[in-house]
Amino acid sequence: MWRTARILLLALAAGAAGMGAARAADDAPVRVPVDADGVQRVAIVGGSYFFHPSHVIVKARVPVELTVSKEAGLTPHSFAIDAPQAGIAVRTELSTTPRSFRFTPTQAGRFAYYCTHRLLFLKSHRDRGMEGVLEVEGAP
Repeated sequence: MWRTARILLLALAAGAAGMGAARAADDAPVRVPVDADGVQRVAIVGGSYFFHPSHVIVKARVPVELTVSKEAGLTPHSFAIDAPQAGIAVRTELSTTPRSFRFTPTQAGRFAYYCTHRLLFLKSHRDRGMEGVLEVEGAP
């Protein structure tokens, strides 16, 4: 019985380590290409205290179409990015049905996006890791 329990624990630990490595690879910055129609299109999915991708790179002064959604589940999540000085302001509740927003970043910089939810007496979803960065690079 102890041997079976040890084998099970080792298998679970190996699986968790593999998932962590996969998540680290998935968290590489995503550079958004400009489509033929001149729009940068990116989709961000929220889930159990994460956004994927968590780092998105776009160009300034080029329109962006941002589509946000969440994985299926009971926990409510939201998406907020508030950088009006850069022409970026999105605040919405997330759903499994994707929602799209258009904006044109007017200046370079790094702007946080995050979930605004928090349950009483608990850490906010942002504090639990549900945040990312929209990096806007200056236009050439």
